[in-house]
Amino acid sequence: MTEAQTHVRLDTAKLKVLAHPLRSRLVGALRLGGPATATALAAQLNTNSGATSYHLRKLESVGLVADTGEGAGKQRLWAAAADVTHFDPSDFVGDDDAESAFGWLERDWLRHFTEKFGRWLDLRLSWPAAWIDAAGMNDTMIVVTSDQLVAMHAEIDEVVERYRRAGQGNPEAKRVAAYVCFYPVDMDQTPRGGDRR
Repeated sequence: MTEAQTHVRLDTAKLKVLAHPLRSRLVGALRLGGPATATALAAQLNTNSGATSYHLRKLESVGLVADTGEGAGKQRLWAAAADVTHFDPSDFVGDDDAESAFGWLERDWLRHFTEKFGRWLDLRLSWPAAWIDAAGMNDTMIVVTSDQLVAMHAEIDEVVERYRRAGQGNPEAKRVAAYVCFYPVDMDQTPRGGDRR
């Protein structure tokens, strides 16, 4: 049996701390690479250990990273507080600062995806054909209500969870980033009913 993923809920306080270029990258690096010192993270992210330590403490203050209790000073070992961040964008509607921070953060995640997927496109021809065919992106159009879209997302989450550690222990298995993105095609046609809060 595999370990269940841990989750952290993104509230306004966490959001306002996380919406920073280095802090967002620090959380991502700790989730991807596991616990690390400020010095190691600074080298990985091309910054200095003083700035890295400062931003790790800011992230710790809202529960996004944690001091593991191992090491001391610059050799203190930091870890991501959770595997996954959950949020509802509507939680931030009406708070101008939070809306601005969330807009920046999602666009930062988009830039990160573009950079990483672009790197895969550059390198994929050096990989075996089975991986070239298995990895990639596709899109399709569906017609659903917002409730149906929520249900579909939940089903996709269940499938991803089922496969999350499926290859563990197999030397042929690789870690794979899975992104899920939904957006209305007819963006200029605002739906009737409901409110924006």
